[in-house]
Amino acid sequence: MVHLFLFLAGLLALVVGSELLVRGASRLAALLGLSPLVIGLTVVSIGTSAPEIAVSVESAWRGVTDLTVGNVVGSNVFNVLAILGLSALFIPLSVHNQIIRQEMPILIGASGLLLFFGLDGQISPGEAFLLLAGLISYFVFLVRQARQANQNSQASQVDHENIGNSTKQANQASTPGFLERPFGSASLVVVGLVLLVTGSQALVTASVAFAKILGVSDLVIGLTIVAAGTSLPELAASVAAAIKGERDMAVGNVVGSSIFNILGCLGLSGLVASGGLVIPNSVLVFDQWVMLAAFLACIPAFITGREIARWEGGIFLFYYFAYTGYLILASQSHQALDPYSQILLYGVVPLTVAVLALSLWKHRTQEVSSH
Repeated sequence: MVHLFLFLAGLLALVVGSELLVRGASRLAALLGLSPLVIGLTVVSIGTSAPEIAVSVESAWRGVTDLTVGNVVGSNVFNVLAILGLSALFIPLSVHNQIIRQEMPILIGASGLLLFFGLDGQISPGEAFLLLAGLISYFVFLVRQARQANQNSQASQVDHENIGNSTKQANQASTPGFLERPFGSASLVVVGLVLLVTGSQALVTASVAFAKILGVSDLVIGLTIVAAGTSLPELAASVAAAIKGERDMAVGNVVGSSIFNILGCLGLSGLVASGGLVIPNSVLVFDQWVMLAAFLACIPAFITGREIARWEGGIFLFYYFAYTGYLILASQSHQALDPYSQILLYGVVPLTVAVLALSLWKHRTQEVSSH
């Protein structure tokens, strides 16, 4: 009963927290002259990734590195397949051009770097430092890019000194309320983040307790229960942003959180872990490749019309459940694992590749005919 209460209380905190976070972040973006995309890639992604940081660093400090690695890899798979898939089912997600030309290459590059560092079966403290340095460089680059864009925008604005007196008087008469000021909007963001982190921790605590009763390993718990639990803030924030029409923030949150998970969570965890992070063999040969494949699967969806359609979101969601089903069967060495794997490998995957290839071909044909 205690764990059930924690689960329900955590779910309520996530719903309320996501509402406050998206509302505050949207207003803060407008007040500071930053785009919702930049806010999603930085403030929202860092805040909603706080549970991953807490769980990963604490488990690394305790020496439970399987949980650390499983949490990061599983969270990224959940981010792309479950969060983007579910958000797109509510409303097709438009994809900003910056995501296509800048953030996706960075995300795929970070995944490739993780694959390279993990070839020897571990992430050394030196490699963890490089990951963390890469994250800091990325955030510095984003801030400078946003400032440059603001300066260019201000330089190109038309002089508004000749606006009518009636408009001036209306503006002078209206005093912005507390929530319309930067401090008020920032307060909403902080309260929302606190509720998201607290709610996710309650959900993870309850979920791990339920999973332990079933007798599954730390790695499987990290890849499934903990990964989904710590990614619930991203899920809540992205779905809320999509429903409110802040689709740039919804996609930016997912991509930014995934970048932060690889470079930030693994970077910090590798520094606090004694002797670095040991990467389980199953992650080396399977799970991290699933993560990379999920990232690559976004590219056709992003390029085709620069949006994630509802049917593409449904495919993403289906693959997440298929992946989770595989992990559950593999953890129990179930006799249905082999036929299940054969169906996925030789049936579902080729069919999906064919559908995406057809979609790209149609998009290319339309572009050629339009010219």
